[in-house]
Amino acid sequence: MIETAVDSTSLLSALAEVGVQADASTRRRAEYAYDASNYRVVPVAVVFPRTPDDVVAAVGVCRDTGTPIIARGGGTSMAGNAVGPGLVLDFSRYMNRVRAIDEETGTVDVEPGVVLADLSVAVERATGGRRTFAPDPSSKNRATVGGAIGNDACGNHSVRYGRTSDHVAEIDLVTSDGARLTATETGLRATDPADAVSAARAEELTASLTGLAQEHLSALRLELGRIPRQVSGYHLENLLPERKFNIARAVVGSEGTWAVVVGARMKLVPKTASALLVCLGYRDVVDAARDVTTILEFSPAAVEGTDAAIVATMRHRRGPDAVLGLPDGEAWLFVDLDGDDPDSVSAQADRLLERLAENSRLVQGRKAADPAERASLWRVREDGAGLSSRLASGGESWPGWEDAAVAPERLADYLADLRELLDSHGLTGVMYGHFGAGCMHIRITYDLRSEQGRSVFREFTRQAAELVVRHGGSLSGEHGDGRARSELLSIMYSPEVMAAFAESRRIWDTVGILNPGSMTDPDPIDAHLALAGVPEREWRTSFELNPTSGRDPWVHAVQGCIGVGRCRADGGGVMCPSYRATRDEKDSTRGRARVLQEVVRGARTVEQGWRSEEAREVLDLCLSCKACATDCPAGVDMATYKSEFYDHYYRRRLRPRSHYTLGWLPRWLKLTGRLPGAVNAVLGSRLGKAISAAGGLTTRRALPRFAGAGEWRREVPDAGAEGSVVLFVDTFTRGFRPEVAGAAARVLGDAGESVTCSADACCGLTWISTGQLGTARRKLAEAAASLDDGTDRPIVVVEPSCAAALRKDLPELVHTDQARRVARRVRSFAAHVADRVAGGWTPSPARPPEKAVLQTHCHEHSVFGAAAQRTALQAAGVCEVVDATGCCGVAGNFGFEAEHYEVSMQVAENALAPALRGTDRDAAVLTDGFSCARQVDQLDPTRPGLHLAQVLDPGHDR
Repeated sequence: MIETAVDSTSLLSALAEVGVQADASTRRRAEYAYDASNYRVVPVAVVFPRTPDDVVAAVGVCRDTGTPIIARGGGTSMAGNAVGPGLVLDFSRYMNRVRAIDEETGTVDVEPGVVLADLSVAVERATGGRRTFAPDPSSKNRATVGGAIGNDACGNHSVRYGRTSDHVAEIDLVTSDGARLTATETGLRATDPADAVSAARAEELTASLTGLAQEHLSALRLELGRIPRQVSGYHLENLLPERKFNIARAVVGSEGTWAVVVGARMKLVPKTASALLVCLGYRDVVDAARDVTTILEFSPAAVEGTDAAIVATMRHRRGPDAVLGLPDGEAWLFVDLDGDDPDSVSAQADRLLERLAENSRLVQGRKAADPAERASLWRVREDGAGLSSRLASGGESWPGWEDAAVAPERLADYLADLRELLDSHGLTGVMYGHFGAGCMHIRITYDLRSEQGRSVFREFTRQAAELVVRHGGSLSGEHGDGRARSELLSIMYSPEVMAAFAESRRIWDTVGILNPGSMTDPDPIDAHLALAGVPEREWRTSFELNPTSGRDPWVHAVQGCIGVGRCRADGGGVMCPSYRATRDEKDSTRGRARVLQEVVRGARTVEQGWRSEEAREVLDLCLSCKACATDCPAGVDMATYKSEFYDHYYRRRLRPRSHYTLGWLPRWLKLTGRLPGAVNAVLGSRLGKAISAAGGLTTRRALPRFAGAGEWRREVPDAGAEGSVVLFVDTFTRGFRPEVAGAAARVLGDAGESVTCSADACCGLTWISTGQLGTARRKLAEAAASLDDGTDRPIVVVEPSCAAALRKDLPELVHTDQARRVARRVRSFAAHVADRVAGGWTPSPARPPEKAVLQTHCHEHSVFGAAAQRTALQAAGVCEVVDATGCCGVAGNFGFEAEHYEVSMQVAENALAPALRGTDRDAAVLTDGFSCARQVDQLDPTRPGLHLAQVLDPGHDR
């Protein structure tokens, strides 16, 4: 770890004395050593302030001890703005309230930790959809207002709405000397007029900043504010007389080096009545860029773009239907047109397509009027950073030169020259970004792990900076300079302006403790690189982790997290249920990955690394839902990593009791199936609670009814040996829900299938989820041998988690052709039924419900996709489907374990519990997963969770 001169013990004691709690644990410091950049700087401690007074107190201690301060929001900085060697202040956890919305004045009063998307939703709800908050970077569902102010974030609609600095009215600040000030559009004042010390400091700052502007009038006018996306450096042009000494705008983009933001009044904008996305396909990004000036003539709200590598990765990771409505081409522009009514917007789109056809560069263009297509296309653009980090081709790409901007009319020439520069260094750039604003986000295939690769990184970045300056551009267009570009600012600005930057920082931060290493007196761009210095060692794993040539598979896997933080978002998928419940970074996919990255870096031996208590702690609340494997743009698969780590951690150790009760469940079911009546009677009595407690299970959740060993066979009396489909009756279905097997067989029969049943094998799921991989591998190998019958018949699995284990975990744990053959044949029941519907079959349930609450199992979502059940329900005539998008909270063994019960119920409150409360009791509740059904039973015992097979059953009377 990078050490600082600060004594953490003394710092913690001093903070405690002023009532500020700080966390200096090794685990917490690992979580906050990274953001979404290439850099790693381990802090001394982390504080989660609740009020501005907490910030004042913490700043006072840091001033007295000489401790650097790093203000942090969502931690999504790609420039290294949110890491540093001192005390990190994370505002996202507690200081995240929308305090007041004033439609009349068009402003909203917020704390710095408010997530941008949450702010927009709150404003639209409060104003009846008439107003919104405009800045919408792709990270808007986890990035915060404070972060947007820090680096002057823009977003997909910046062509219309500009930068964050265009939407700031006032900013509340705490300076390094403890003053509480408010920056306004015309000056600076004490936040509290009665605070004489702060009032005096405001007057002093005003005089100093006025003098600075007067001293450098000519240079500031000539060099700053030249193009729409000139974000690099301090925005000192706002101190000029013609800008009315707009201190609020000057503070935006100062990257936490002037003062700490503790509140703001932000401006609102009208929300347009109608919008239409036009998608345009081109041969390459240069052709696309040449059409931008024509597109801008049509006053679009957005002109965004992406290239073919990102689209291919999206389809590779999430399936061919993950990208809908894309026209032909190898690069695409997404143009948002808006107006007062749909007809006029559509006509405008037609005129745009005609004009672009005249330019002869457009391959194909189309209007994306369907909401699903629109959402799909925007998701490609918004997940660009993560998708481009680990490509379908197997390559990796990194930020560093991901944010340069030029005037839109110069973008095509700049990109053409940049491609030549990339080629000269043997590099490839994956390109996406804000074409309409001239700002390109380019992730590049640097090798940051080797000295030679880092030398290429440094030389290329310097030459790229010189190139963009020749094109009249800016090193940064919205991400800020941070550790990635501050060293290169002297290429872009004259010595006079650089001196003005340094002086402005000294004026604000008199003691020099705010976010050191960025902007002025910067660290080298190749210092503190996260991939440098990781030991090359062999970490043997049971899972096949798809290694890149020459790299240890485990190290390569855990380094997949690049910090974009989608796991901290509230919507747009299932990931990450534990973070949504606790709001603690340690319970996010990113937090877990960062700790694992520190383990492979810092453990003295591999054996010590596998016994890391910090890693065990962050993995404890991972529900193994597998959602991150699909929802994470970088493809981080934390469920697999947890299973692998637990297998090593508990080797030759006594495990938690639940690993023997729930982890060995298939073994126990062989016993309970012989005397189910007696077992159910005992477990339903007082003795049952004692047995549960002794087995490490919660006594607050009712145990399910155990079925007899032969019950499932009576449900499928007509199954033959030569069916067209193999119905795999899994352990959970046999042991708890045998009636579902019968319903599934009847539905398949109704679809024209003849059914063969297989129930002689186990997928090993419970051993996988508890990290008992030796047993899991044996069970899976036996299953593969049992199911490999020499045919290509689909293997349709009733329980989605078992289907996912056979489809994904089987070939990753059993490295044989037989395992791969069987895995390719596996379908979940829902996925198979959806395929039959797509082939023309219409379900004919006996009594289809009019309305259904749909709880898609997380493993179904991750491995087979989330649309299958809805497709089948709609084909069956179910009029209304309410999606409870998210994990149910039980997640196999997790919700039955005593220590996890509370969190499991908090997870249910993310989606499932509100969906049940918000629907009538006559709405069917669809829970293909057995664990999901158990959670529904816990939440509302009067509404049984039904499998899709039971809803579609042609002979089932609900």
